[in-house]
Amino acid sequence: MPNQCKIIIAEDNPRDREFLANNLSGYSLTLSADSKHALELALQSKTPCIITDLQMPGLNGIELAKKIWQQTPSARIVFWSHYGDETYIRSLAAIIPEETVYAYILKDNPSNVLNAACHAVFKEDQCWIDKKLRPVQSRTHTSDSAVSDIEYEVLIDIALGLTDNMIAQRRYLSRRGAQNRLKSLYNKLGVSHDNHPSETLNIRARAISVAMRRGLLNNFELEQEEATLQKWLKKSNLG
Repeated sequence: MPNQCKIIIAEDNPRDREFLANNLSGYSLTLSADSKHALELALQSKTPCIITDLQMPGLNGIELAKKIWQQTPSARIVFWSHYGDETYIRSLAAIIPEETVYAYILKDNPSNVLNAACHAVFKEDQCWIDKKLRPVQSRTHTSDSAVSDIEYEVLIDIALGLTDNMIAQRRYLSRRGAQNRLKSLYNKLGVSHDNHPSETLNIRARAISVAMRRGLLNNFELEQEEATLQKWLKKSNLG
């Protein structure tokens, strides 16, 4: 790879863009406050190098990476974010191609750590995961606590306030099927009736509380899921 790597930066926060520009002077940088514009730039390159925030309007960092990797699996991406929520770890794991390298670094790190992550990905072809994220990443691979995709769907549904019957309708399940998925979810989160009698705690509310603290849910993701729900309700003539 050339000594001077050309990097596209997708970051809507002016201060964060300035920080990157000031601390990555060894690279040729193209700064973009618009993730859709960053996508256009990335798709013009055979092997694009990108640094992207995760929470951005219009097209978030995970959606941006997914669109880039669909067309260029060898693209190298550094995810740079204030947030290390488990929901992001899950989403990334589902889209990362086998043939690429990437990094995930939190914004509270000093510039030398940022440079180490960029050097690993852009110059040494090595993945780099923030050490503060490794316990979260490990939890997503542990069978006793790892929430599956179908369990995550019903977690979103109860967080959005859907009843068992509405979950069944939305996910093409019987009512019993929806309840079985919820039971499996509760077990993974450690909030089942076996651990907490029904007269003591509301299991549904408890599951949402645990999921929020664990980072499986956050406001940003719930806002997007709410928009998706409203589209489904309208399409199903339920809104």
